[in-house]
Amino acid sequence: MPRPPVPPELDALLARPCHAVIATVKPDGAPHTVATWYLWEGGRVLVTMDAERRRLAFMEREPRVSLTVIDPDDFYRHISLRGRVVSLGPDVGLADSDRSAQHYFGRPYPLRDRPRVSAWIEIDLWHAWGPNQTVE
Repeated sequence: MPRPPVPPELDALLARPCHAVIATVKPDGAPHTVATWYLWEGGRVLVTMDAERRRLAFMEREPRVSLTVIDPDDFYRHISLRGRVVSLGPDVGLADSDRSAQHYFGRPYPLRDRPRVSAWIEIDLWHAWGPNQTVE
């Protein structure tokens, strides 16, 4: 798996509002995967979550994560990112959740009655796959 940075064509894909799945590590070592929104900024990933999500506890205990992003125009093209959570903190005023919701749906995050947490992920390795994909 190559190390960052990713090539420009993959950087452009990651900057789009794509479907993604994040994997965290459960206490018994098993993977825990869920669909998630994300933002790609400066070669890092930002995810937000409800403060009661199980994946938050998993990230606090074991910061290694993986994120697979699927090209919305071609299901068979994807990029998988492996890295670690380097920052976890409250999503003050839901600012990060609002940015994510704007990116995906063009409006602020609708559920405003529960606290949320922001997690920044630094990427260590990546892998891309898909038709006509020459970068690996």
